[in-house]
Parts: sequence; structure tokens; C-alpha cells
Amino acid sequence: MSSYGRQTTSLVLYFNFHFFLSFFCYLPVPVVFSALSSNQKTAMIDLSNSLNASAGGAVSWDVNKEPNPCSWKGVGCNSSTNSSVIRISLSGNSISSSEFLPLVCRIESLQVLDVSGNRLTTIPPGFISACGKLGELKLLNFSVNNLVGRLPAFVGFSALEALDFARNNLSGNIDSELDGLVKLRSLNLTFNRFTGPVPTLLGKSKVLEALELSMNRFDGPIPDEIVVYPNLTIIDLSVNQLTGIIPARIGELSKLEVLILSANKLSGGIPQSISNITSLWRFAANSNNFSEKIPGGITKHLKNLDLSYNKLSGSIPSDLLLARNLQTLDLSNNRLEGPVPEVLSPSLVRLRLGSNLLDGKIPSAAIATRENLTYLEMENNKLIGSIPPEVGDCRKLALLNLAQNRLSGALPPNLGNLGSLEVLKLQSNHLSGGIPIQITQLPKLSVLNISWNSLNGSIPPSVSHMQNLNNMNLQGNKLSGSIPVGIASMNSLTELQLGQNQLSGDIPRMPANLQITLNLSSNLFQGLIPETLSRLSGLEILDLSNNNFSGKIPDFLTTLGALTHLSLSNNELSGEIPKFPSYVMVDANGNKGLINRTTINTPPQLEKKKKSYAVTIVLALVAGVVAFGAITIVAVSISRQNYRVNDEQVQTEEELAVPEVVQGNLLTSNGIHRSNIDFTKAMEVVSDQSNVVLKTRFSTYYKAIMPSGASYFVKKLNWSDKIFQLGRHDRFARDLEVFGKLSNSNVMNPLAYVLTGDSAYLFYEFAPKGTLFDALRGISCEDMDWGSRYSIAVGVAQGLSFLHGCTPSPILLLDLSSKSILLKSLKEPLIAEAELLKVIDPSKSTGSLSTIAGSVGYIPPEYAYTMVVTMAGNIYSFGVVLLELLTGKPAVSEGTELAKWVLSNSAQQDKRDHILDYSISRTSTAVRSQMLAVLKIALACVSVSPDARPRMKSVLINLLNAR
Repeated sequence: MSSYGRQTTSLVLYFNFHFFLSFFCYLPVPVVFSALSSNQKTAMIDLSNSLNASAGGAVSWDVNKEPNPCSWKGVGCNSSTNSSVIRISLSGNSISSSEFLPLVCRIESLQVLDVSGNRLTTIPPGFISACGKLGELKLLNFSVNNLVGRLPAFVGFSALEALDFARNNLSGNIDSELDGLVKLRSLNLTFNRFTGPVPTLLGKSKVLEALELSMNRFDGPIPDEIVVYPNLTIIDLSVNQLTGIIPARIGELSKLEVLILSANKLSGGIPQSISNITSLWRFAANSNNFSEKIPGGITKHLKNLDLSYNKLSGSIPSDLLLARNLQTLDLSNNRLEGPVPEVLSPSLVRLRLGSNLLDGKIPSAAIATRENLTYLEMENNKLIGSIPPEVGDCRKLALLNLAQNRLSGALPPNLGNLGSLEVLKLQSNHLSGGIPIQITQLPKLSVLNISWNSLNGSIPPSVSHMQNLNNMNLQGNKLSGSIPVGIASMNSLTELQLGQNQLSGDIPRMPANLQITLNLSSNLFQGLIPETLSRLSGLEILDLSNNNFSGKIPDFLTTLGALTHLSLSNNELSGEIPKFPSYVMVDANGNKGLINRTTINTPPQLEKKKKSYAVTIVLALVAGVVAFGAITIVAVSISRQNYRVNDEQVQTEEELAVPEVVQGNLLTSNGIHRSNIDFTKAMEVVSDQSNVVLKTRFSTYYKAIMPSGASYFVKKLNWSDKIFQLGRHDRFARDLEVFGKLSNSNVMNPLAYVLTGDSAYLFYEFAPKGTLFDALRGISCEDMDWGSRYSIAVGVAQGLSFLHGCTPSPILLLDLSSKSILLKSLKEPLIAEAELLKVIDPSKSTGSLSTIAGSVGYIPPEYAYTMVVTMAGNIYSFGVVLLELLTGKPAVSEGTELAKWVLSNSAQQDKRDHILDYSISRTSTAVRSQMLAVLKIALACVSVSPDARPRMKSVLINLLNAR
């Protein structure tokens, strides 16, 4: 489960326990005259003065405006008389100075102190000594700050029940610092850098209920001593470096409800004693090294079990799926064999058995009566036989994934009964027969992938009924006939894969919203390339190769503003290849009648490379996109709408007009930038498409030379694509103000902005070396020595760590890739487009924000299921960038993702040398050693399990230690 899910579980348990406390502290305060003692009122005034002096006005406490401290924001007083302050919350105020903390301890009645979500780096010793004497302090929350050093030793604090230091930078071992907390019931130290063994001295009274230590560096075994805390209800030790086995004595914790041990290095087997804990409803031990058989009976009381990404062997116990309470079971990515059990729990909602060695048939009787089943995933096994028609009885099924098995027979028409189905993946099997009309009538289907089977017949005209379909992948079958004319009405369709069939006839009008790929390759189409394709202004990849098209390459293909890859190879085309924009990769080989009189169809950074190398890259990228349709379809289904800059050859007079400014503002306080930036000149620049220097998935970059001679990037966001905050100038401006205040040398921060009627233009510092992608493969690649690559890796890590550490919430990147990293020099990277997640408005796009996840090759594997942009997903993308720096290879090459290739070739440590870019690693033993150290970090970042990936601050520290 995601970190969000773990936090939710933790909070539920935490607040169940503290209900009386929260009820008491957060009751509405009656409006009565303040009866605070003079000492307390003086203490509150002194505290407000200290905060106002050090926090720069972030805390709006002013005794002159409001003489009653009980009415100040974040202050809670005794609910009946307002006679004493019992709660102070200063959460999310960006406070960096901790000088105010000892003043808090002058309030003897204080029960709750919350200073989470700030920028505190230290806790003054005076705070610990003074607040330790408070007899009523029950809750202390320092989470989400920048605290460093060791955990303080808590002396006193006789009433403290809850202590939260999550999401800081605390380090070192934990010994007896907490043992004096006699009433401690909840301890949260997640997301720090603690090392050493799991602490076991956590309060002499042994009343601890919640122990959360995930995302640290604790090592060694899980201690048997943990069972001396009989009241424990939640234990979360995930994402550490724990080794050894799960102690059998864990079964003695009779009140345990949640046990999370994910992403460690635990081995051995799952103890049978787990089944003795009658209160346990969630057990997660995924992403470890468990290798034995799964014991029977462990799901007797469980609702959720996750043992995925281990090395578990043997067959699935017959009673494992039988428990009546079981709702979710994930055994994917193990080495399980044998048949799928015949009986399933009636409560089962999600069943994941993918990527094992299971064989036999899909048990039809077991599935037939599962009314609650919503997700059924059995992909990448050895299952045989036909797809049971009874699957159609699971009326709540939203995802059905049976891909990459050995299933045969026809597609059952009963699948048309799945009115809630959103994703259907049956690719890479041995299915035959036609496509049932019933499947084409599924109202909610967004992904249909039945590629690489032996389906025949024609494509049913009724496919046009699937108005919610984002991706249709029918390639690699034996389909014949023509493409249905009604396909033009499928307005949600963003990717259409029909390659490697036997289709013929006229190519009808295609849906205007096609954005990712239109693949008609390896069919029987002939005649002229139809003009109906000219409507696809948002399409990125068009593949018409291996057909019988004849005549000239039409000029309208050069005007498709979003097109980046065009494959026309192996046809019968003739005439001269027209002039395409420099960013379009064109493959026209195998057309004997074609004449190439221009070189601009090859990107400028590749002009000095050999022609064969350029063609290889083109084919590799096209093949990569086609091969990974399943995840890419869902992941980028809406994010392609903003690729909308026409070539200068077809600009209309309206497009050439200088945009009319509605609003403009400078965001930077830097005097040099403020004097250099000229809005009028910038608008002249963006009206001329010859000034385009870079196109990304979301933006178009122009180089603007100001009257002073200084160069800037002006980035255009096209609001007419409806993905940005259309018509919300005030909100857009406020969001940009926030980003303008960010300060990090490795993040591109907006210096100014201009708003027009349908677009926004953001000003940035100019990066003369272009993108990292260009630098690794262009004419300057010979200058990319290890020193440069290492500096870029550290710089990007620093920028990403800064963004993830922003408060009150981290800043996530929608698309981190080598094409979204710009270079001021070959050692100074800049992360671009950090503001996009804030300014994008998913409600006005063709999908939701949850369907944006990055570029092909950088998309984390879990995205196909979670569809949520996360920090762990960003770290995966960064890991791919590291692999590009280490190998010199692109993220997708010859149909294979770089991350998958590296993972499959890195199992044996003595063979990892072959992964590295030999032209770099051979320079010295020291360089080779450093590259291997960075490779280890990259492998952790691209771990298949998101829970196993380190957090960004840990990545940065490890990178710095690698040299």
C-alpha cells in the first residue's frame, strides 16, 4: 500500500485512541471574556512578540488587535471559562527560528503543542528541560520540519502520551532517550535517518500502542523484546534495512491490528503465529526476501494481506483465499506455482497474483459468485484454457488483467456484462476468433488491450459506442477489413494501435483528440496518404510504415504542430521529402522513389552523428513507445494536449500578431533581472515561431534577447488547451507568486509572468546548454565526462530534495526526464516545470490529474494501478535519469525501457561493469568505483516496489558520499 494509505491507517488508530483528548481540546470556544491569569497572558504576549520578531509576520498574533489570546488562531483554552491555555498549534507557518520554544513552557496548563510543518532545525535544550516539568503536556508534534542531529533525551514529560517527529532529518541510534516517558502511547519517527537497531526502550510502563518507525535506516533483526509492549495496535517498520526473520513471538501481541514490514531485507518464511492474532486486520511484508512456502491459516482474521515482491515458493495454500473477512490479497511478483485455489472469499475486492509461475485454468466456479470483486489481476503466469464466461458475473469488476499467459479460445461475450469495467488487458495470449460486439458496448471502458493474439474478422463498427475509451490496442492480430468510419466520434481516444494486422481500404477520419500514437503500420493500406490525417494537430507519433502508400509525402504532415515521430518506411512513396521542423524525427527508408534534399528532419543535436545512428535512435524511440502502450496509455492520456506550436511556414496573420497583455508582473527581487526583463520585447519574440528552442509535453520555450542584451527563456502555457487555469488570472498569479519565492540554484523558478487572453508566458533564467537529453547525445557529448555527469546528478538530486521538502506540502513533478532538465553549464542542471502540478486544472482537461505521470521510460510501474503522482514516482524517474548518466543510453532503446534492462542485467554484481558507459568508466579506477556506487543508488531508486525506494534526501546524501 502507498505511504498515504499507511498514514491514513496510522491516523485512524491514533485518533481513535486520542478521541477524548481531541474532543476536549477542539470543542468550540465560547465567546467569553478572557480570564487568563496575568502570568499566562504575559507568557502569551511574550510568545507572540518572539514569534512576530522571528517568523516575519507568519503568525498573526497581535495583542493590540485582539487582546484575548484565547481568540488567536491556533490557540485553544479551557472550554468553560477560558481560564487557561491548553493547546497551541503553530503548524504550517514556515517558522525557522526555534527561539520561541522555551517560552511555550511557561504555560503550565498546556496539553497540546503542535509545531509541525515549519522549518525548524534545532530544539533548544532549554525547551526540553523546561517543558519536561509540565504536568499536563500530552501531545507533542514536531513533524515535517528540518530537525537535525540526535533525538533529544526526554527527561520528565510525565503526562506525555503522543510524540511525533516524523519527516525530519534526525539521525543516530536510539537507546534510552524515550524510556522515561511513562505514559507514552504513540510514537511516530517516520521519514528520518535513524540508524542502529530498532529501539525497545520506549517507556517503562510498557503502555505503547502505536510504533511507527518507517523510512529510516534501522538495521539488524526485529527484536523479540517488542512483545513486552502488549498494548501495541500498530507496528510500522517498513522501508528500513532490517534483516533476519520475523520472530515467531510476534504472535503474542494479542491486540495488534496493523503490522507493516514492507521494503526491508527480511528473509526466511512468514511465521504461522500470525494466525494467532485475532485483532490483526492488515499485514504487509512486501518487497523483502522471503523465500519459503506460505503457511496456511494466516488469513484467518485478516482483511488485507500483501506479500508481493518476494521470492515465496510453492503453491498457494487452499485456505489462503477462503477467509470470509479477506478483502485484498497481493501475492504478485513471487515464485508461486501450481493452480489458483478453487474457492475465494466472498468479501474479496482485489486479487493480485500476477508475475508468478501459476498454471492450470482460471477457476470459473470460484469467480462466478464473487459479487464484490473489483480488481482481478493474474497477468504474466502460465495459465491455460479459455477465459471463463463466469467472469462476466463479477458486475463490480473495474480492472481485469489476464495478459501474458497462455490462454486460448474465443473472447467470451459475457465480458459485455461488466458495466463497471474500466481496464481490460488480455494481450500476449493465444486468443482467437472475432471481437464480440458485446465488449464494444462497455460504457466505462477506458483501456482496451487485446494485442498480440490471433483474433480475426473485422473491427466491429460498434467500437464507436465506447465514448470513454482512451486507448485501444488491437495490434499484432489477424484483423481484416476496413477501419470503421464511426471511429471519428470517439472523442476520448488518445492512442490507437492497429499495427501488424491485415487491414485495408480507406483510412477514415480519426478522432481529433488523438495525442499519443496512431499506429497503422504493417497492414495493407494503399494509395495516397489521406488528407483526413491533417486534422490530428495534437498527435505526437504517426506510424504508417510497411504498407503500400504511394504518391508524395503530403505537405500537411509538416504542419502537425505536436508531431515528434513520423515513420513512413517501406512504402512506395515518391518525390521530394518536404521540410519538417527540426524536432520531428522522420524515418522514410525503404521508399525507392523518395528524394531527400534536406537534413532538417534530423534534430540539430544529431546532425554531426552518422546517419545510421540517427535512424537507430528514431526506430528505437518509436518501437519503445509502441511496445509500452499499456502503461503509457493510462499514464499520459491527457497530458499531450498542450503540444500546440505550428511551424513558421503555416502561421496565420492572427498567429503572427503580438499577443495582447492582460496582466504582467515581476516575481523576482533581483535588481538585474527586474531591469533586464522587457514584457513588450518578449511578446514580440513569442509571436515569431523561429524563436522556439525547446518543446516539452506541457510547454513551448522561446529564446528572448532583451534590449539589454540579456537572454531569457519565455515559456508559453496554452490555456486554450483547457489544461491550465483557464480564465482564472487571479488564482494563477497567486500560485506563481509562491513559486517566485522559492530559492534553489537547481530549480527553474519563474522570474516574471505575462497573462494574455488565452495563454500564460513565464520568464526564466536562460540555460545555454539545452537539455540533458541533448547533452548526452548531441555534439557536446564528448565533453560529458564523469565530473560533469556526477555534478549534474548531484544538482538534480539537490533540486528534487528541495522540492520534496517544501512545506506545508511537497512539490511533485509531473514529468521528470532528461528532456525536462536544462543545463546552465555542463555541471549546472536546472529542473524545469516544477510549477505545473500547482497550476494545472484537471477538471478542465480530458481526464483527471491522476492520469498524468511522465514520459515513456520514466513512468513508475505502479502508476498503472495507483494512477497517482507521488514522491516515490518522482524518485523512480530520477533513478532513470541516473541510469542515463551512467550508461549513456536513452530511457527507451530498441523497444526496451532502460530501467528494466539495467535491473535484468544487474543481478550479479560482478557483471555490473558492462552496464556502465565504457567510454567513461575506463578513464580510471576511481571513476569506475564511483560509477558503480552511483549505480547502486540508481538501482534503489528504480526498485519495482515504491516502498523500497529511498526518499530523496537519503539519495542526495548517498550521492555525496559516493565520491
